[in-house]
Amino acid sequence: MKDTALYPGTFDPVTLGHIDIIRRATGLFDKLVVAVAENPEKQSLFTVKERVELLEKSVRDIEKTAITSFNGLTAKFAKSIGAKAIIRGLRAVSDFEFEFQMALMNRKIEPDVETVYLMPTDKYSYLSSSLVKDIARRGGEVSCFVPPAVLEALKKRFSS
Repeated sequence: MKDTALYPGTFDPVTLGHIDIIRRATGLFDKLVVAVAENPEKQSLFTVKERVELLEKSVRDIEKTAITSFNGLTAKFAKSIGAKAIIRGLRAVSDFEFEFQMALMNRKIEPDVETVYLMPTDKYSYLSSSLVKDIARRGGEVSCFVPPAVLEALKKRFSS
């Protein structure tokens, strides 16, 4: 039986920090499902479909990945796809409290699914989708933060 992990997120948009976590997680698991969370309460720059497409383009060269979307509880979705672990990225100590609470809640919902934290490479430890969107919205250069497909999508979105 292959070990599957789930890397959930909004990925609005996917950044090189996300890609770093994806690459490292595929070194730990036989299969990594990267899943775009559908959250109707959150106002996203890109639709779920667009985020899935951007992820697919961005991880084409990374073996053992599958891209999808989901709604509902992350732990339940992880269990439904046979994932043994949920991958979460920790950029800074400030992320830890929220992630710790989320991991405990997920363990209560699905005790057989573990949470695995991965820290991004130093050069991406400050990077967030929110910062990338803010810089791009104001006409700043973001090519060093996002994959090429995302760069093009941001340029199109903010050129109008």
